[in-house]
Amino acid sequence: MLYLILINSNYNFFKHKMKNHILTILLVIISLNINAQEKRNFKIHTIAFYNVENLFDTINDVNKNDEASPMMEIKFNRSEIYKKKVDNMASVIADIGSDLTGKLPSIVGLCEVENKNVIEDLLKNKHLLNKDYEIVHYDSPDERGIDVGLIYNKKVFKLKSTKSHELIIYDNKTSKRNYTRDQLVVSGLLDNELIHLIVNHWPSRSGGEERSRAGRIAAAELNKMIIDSLQNEYENAKIITMGDFNDDPHDDSMKKVLNAKKDIKDVKANGIYNPMESILSDQGIGSNAYRDVWQLFDQILVTEPLLNKKYDSYQFYKAGVFNKSYLINKSGRYKGYPFRSFSWGSFTGGYSDHLPSYIYLIKEIH
Repeated sequence: MLYLILINSNYNFFKHKMKNHILTILLVIISLNINAQEKRNFKIHTIAFYNVENLFDTINDVNKNDEASPMMEIKFNRSEIYKKKVDNMASVIADIGSDLTGKLPSIVGLCEVENKNVIEDLLKNKHLLNKDYEIVHYDSPDERGIDVGLIYNKKVFKLKSTKSHELIIYDNKTSKRNYTRDQLVVSGLLDNELIHLIVNHWPSRSGGEERSRAGRIAAAELNKMIIDSLQNEYENAKIITMGDFNDDPHDDSMKKVLNAKKDIKDVKANGIYNPMESILSDQGIGSNAYRDVWQLFDQILVTEPLLNKKYDSYQFYKAGVFNKSYLINKSGRYKGYPFRSFSWGSFTGGYSDHLPSYIYLIKEIH
């Protein structure tokens, strides 16, 4: 069991390492500017999202266009490269949020996975083996053969229901259907508290941002419909929508369709808060880079019932981009960019062209 102790201070974070190894409880001391002098104990969970950049296996699937994947384009040592790619992804997942919590994430949304098999290989890796993770995955009709998925710690999150929502869109010039990723909805009990999660990978900016914008607007409309449906079915629904949205927090899909707010004070009942907007606009931190400009496509948004700050149930505490130095390219043409796995048909030894995003949920323990 992990607890947080909150005390009155000025948002400075630090960790106290227990020297008495007999104790099995890890205490993490953090500071919050709250109106309380007494110490308060909190439970904490990390919820994360990671675009794992073309996590394809080495087997040719005749039903998919996987021949064009970076993994299948590699001519030599493909199996060893696949093992290294899996190991890299698993090591990052195991690390997300650990500086504060001392444990692995409780829930992780994934995108750019080829199939359920590659997620299973992730969980068999030494970094995630025997960590009590289970998988939610559906095959989607994406033309590149990639899917979204979710892993969760079955000891803290009890699965209730899952559903895959198909996004049907058409190219506005050719009128042909654009086969893209479904939106995955997972509902379950986080320590006996109902939480709903939506995992997204919206249409890319291939062909240019303007030409491809309609696809992401349609994806946002589907996402909003799912959120509205959950809110109609469940009173005070705690919803977390996460993904690679291929849009920044200030784009129309986020601001106009989802009506996501940058500031908590502006979020009305059943509204949506996007903590990633201030991370990009105020801190200049992104999750992916293009032409020397940081973008923050990998976002996690929450609905208003996660914002009451009473902490008698799970509440949003903090969001961030997991940007440790080992995930950043140290040299060459893409110095300072995320240290990606594949470049010009070869394996770089890196991780992903996207950095993970995460949030913490906390609840007071009496």
